[in-house]
Amino acid sequence: MRSLSSRLLISVSVLLLFFFGATIAVLDRAFTEAGEQARQDILDGHLVGLLAAAEPDDTGQLVMPARLREPRLERIGSGLYAELRDFDGGVLWRSRSALGLEVPVGIVPELGNHLFGREELDDGTPLLTLSLAVDWELDNGDSQLYVFKVAESLDGFNAQVSGFRRQLFGWFAAVAFTMVLAFSMLLRGLLKPLRQIETEITEIEEGDRVSLSGKFPTELTGVARNMNLLIDSERARSDRYRYTLDNLAHSLKTPLAAMRALLNDRQRESFGDRFNEQIDRMDEIVRYQLRKPAASVADNLVLAPVHVEKEVARLVDGLRKVYHDKHPEFDVRVEKGLQFRGDTGDFLELAGNLLDNACKWCERKVRISIVPSVGARAIASGMVLTVSDDGPGIPSDAADALLQRGMRLDESTPGHGIGLAVVKDIAHSYGGRLSIQTSDLGGAEFMVSIPPVSTAKSD
Repeated sequence: MRSLSSRLLISVSVLLLFFFGATIAVLDRAFTEAGEQARQDILDGHLVGLLAAAEPDDTGQLVMPARLREPRLERIGSGLYAELRDFDGGVLWRSRSALGLEVPVGIVPELGNHLFGREELDDGTPLLTLSLAVDWELDNGDSQLYVFKVAESLDGFNAQVSGFRRQLFGWFAAVAFTMVLAFSMLLRGLLKPLRQIETEITEIEEGDRVSLSGKFPTELTGVARNMNLLIDSERARSDRYRYTLDNLAHSLKTPLAAMRALLNDRQRESFGDRFNEQIDRMDEIVRYQLRKPAASVADNLVLAPVHVEKEVARLVDGLRKVYHDKHPEFDVRVEKGLQFRGDTGDFLELAGNLLDNACKWCERKVRISIVPSVGARAIASGMVLTVSDDGPGIPSDAADALLQRGMRLDESTPGHGIGLAVVKDIAHSYGGRLSIQTSDLGGAEFMVSIPPVSTAKSD
């Protein structure tokens, strides 16, 4: 069964069945025991009445009056019977109600003890009996043993129990049906947000909606937020592939033009080396551009933490070799044990592009600082990455333009003008932003602020 609503409804129905079944069993047991106790008390009262009515005759034998005060004992077939026997089992007296019937002798109780029992008439009618053995002292000082016995048919009582059970089952069935119906209606209302999410996802698939709305209960807010983050990340990854192809086509124009020019001068001795150099350059460009789409937060919903200090140390070591002629001085300020909850490639793109840009423009000094963002926890991705240099800096009116793809301040400097745009896109995919300021070292200062996962929002 794939329906969550049906599963919940069946589970509740089963629980109600067990609960009501146990309740019915307890109530039935209590009603039966209470009814039996009441009839035992009634029989005990009838037995006391018989003892009070018994009198010895002139011969010293106990006799009962012609008419008794209990009318049921005088009415034939009333269901209430009484008899007096001697201790040997002989019948001395029997009520008119037992005319034509043979009340079973049953077990003779011990002297002075009451004995309740369940017996049957010859026709199978169940009886509840009460017997009492007494030692009757006569006026002359002699004593005789007698057994008084009263019995009542249980047909009426069993009919009452059956009627009570029918009412009990009927009422509980009605209550159970009402509760299941009410719960199904309540469940329909409670599951409405899930159906809304399903509808909105269908609208997104059909292109009628760009993201899930935020009108969901607290329990589903995180699901909707993460789903929106996944949708936005997937959309960003699609855009990144498109940008990569555009960048690839744009970046290959220069080496292709150089190769075309070399073909016109292929008679020179250095032609092979120069031509191979352009081929190597194209190979590097292709691998670099095709590797970038993989650095997407949408590739993995559960990402391993990135050890920031370790990765920064690797980046700095590599840049020292790349810019060995310049000998930049690195000032690394990374909080010990800091982790970035995201893709390793994304972090390397963020820190690597900014450090490479700083090394390219610095005079001597490059500083990198990485601290947790405000409100970040150990498992969150929140951090503030700052890279500064002592280069010529960036004019304030040109800062926004530099964040556009392909924009460069100095066309004579090697580069494609896409590094900062890549940093901006990756920061945006994590709900962060990139800002450009003037460094206290005298050059430019780039700051990437990424909030914790729990507070990150997609624009």
